[in-house]
Amino acid sequence: MTAVTGDDEALTTPDLALRRARELHERDGTCAMLGITLLDAGPGRADVAMQLSDTMVNGHGTAHGGFLFLLADAAFAFACNTHGPVTVAQSAQVTFLRPARPGDDLRAEARERARSGRTGVYDVTVRRPADGTVVAEFRGQSCTLRQRDT
Repeated sequence: MTAVTGDDEALTTPDLALRRARELHERDGTCAMLGITLLDAGPGRADVAMQLSDTMVNGHGTAHGGFLFLLADAAFAFACNTHGPVTVAQSAQVTFLRPARPGDDLRAEARERARSGRTGVYDVTVRRPADGTVVAEFRGQSCTLRQRDT
């Protein structure tokens, strides 16, 4: 583990990454409104969870794709911001694989696949932990902003 300098001198890189993810999560009103919790984070990764409510379903009675995308996008946001500079989504794509229903507990696990310069690629798996079923796969491309962009 690499030690961080400055005010964060006593923190290791995983500790600092978790702190950054927690701070971003605390400021995220959408996550608060939907009950999305940050379970864990580290450099280039984050795990979040949400319970699917009755108001998050489409006309077929299954999870509305927008809520599945949002859950995966939240995990992606926390993962790509663990490195420090402000990082935003440049593009994202989701593939819906299995339905989820009201009452389902869902977990999204984001993992960094590559990072070069200001660009990163992250994969997020959304699953139902109760039975391990993969509900959706998400791939996001991030862009780290320059100071003048923020």
